[in-house]
Amino acid sequence: MSTKDDIDDSSAPLVEHLIELRNRLIWSVSAFMIAMVLCFVVAEPILNFLLHPIERAMRDLGDPNPVMQYTAPQEYFFTLVHISVVAGLMVSFPVIAYQLWRFVAPGLYKSEKQAFLPFLIASPVLFLLGAAFAHYVVTPIAMTFFLGFADTFSVVTALLPGLADSTAEAVTDGLAPATDHGIKIVFQGKVNETLDISLKLILAFGLCFQLPVLLTLMGKAGLATSRGLAGMRKYAIVAILLVAALVTPPDVMSQMILFSAVYPLYEISIFMIRRIEKRREAELRAEGLWDDEDEAAADPAETKP
Repeated sequence: MSTKDDIDDSSAPLVEHLIELRNRLIWSVSAFMIAMVLCFVVAEPILNFLLHPIERAMRDLGDPNPVMQYTAPQEYFFTLVHISVVAGLMVSFPVIAYQLWRFVAPGLYKSEKQAFLPFLIASPVLFLLGAAFAHYVVTPIAMTFFLGFADTFSVVTALLPGLADSTAEAVTDGLAPATDHGIKIVFQGKVNETLDISLKLILAFGLCFQLPVLLTLMGKAGLATSRGLAGMRKYAIVAILLVAALVTPPDVMSQMILFSAVYPLYEISIFMIRRIEKRREAELRAEGLWDDEDEAAADPAETKP
């Protein structure tokens, strides 16, 4: 007699599982290779898209013709290859995730499938949200912050607006302002280094936005409780700040932005786990398996008048 929690296929021998794994890996690798080649064809537009935040920052700081450079003959080619690898992995992720699901799903109970599938869908969505937040909000702020130290014109604009205006007029007329001492410091950005900063921010925010998925899965597995997470708030704040300091550029602004984005996700995780616990309690009460005395003993504060 079968139940809703029956495993779909538990009698397949080890050899068949290995053959199935090989086939799934072939499909995943093939999808990744095809996506990588297709992304390499459009790698240059993708690069322009990723460099848009620094372009906008340079224009805002007074550079009418932003220029990026590469210092080795092969550097630009391998930069495009790097982009095609990352973009190809993102494009082929649905196929890879589907192949992983098709391999794992036969070993799961139907109730486990129903519980796990929403998280499989939510994870890439949250990653894309984090990546978009990093690209459109955090990266422009970080680039403006960094370029503000290297761009002499931007510093003068911030401190002496009148002098900056006269300097700009002199440059417009084709006359460089005369100076009898000092060295003019200008930004000559390298394509690969700037791209690394953008990709690191996108990856950092995309992974940090997985926090609700991770904690909610732990809650469903019984490894975390809403009461325990709520009691760990002060430690969570310190941990999030440490992670922000490690994965973001060394400026307070981007670190605080990451903290402001991730900490609400921690609170959302507590809310989601609390809902799971209430649903689980209702099911156990309906089956007559819930013990109020054990619950009161687990939380003495609730027994106080």
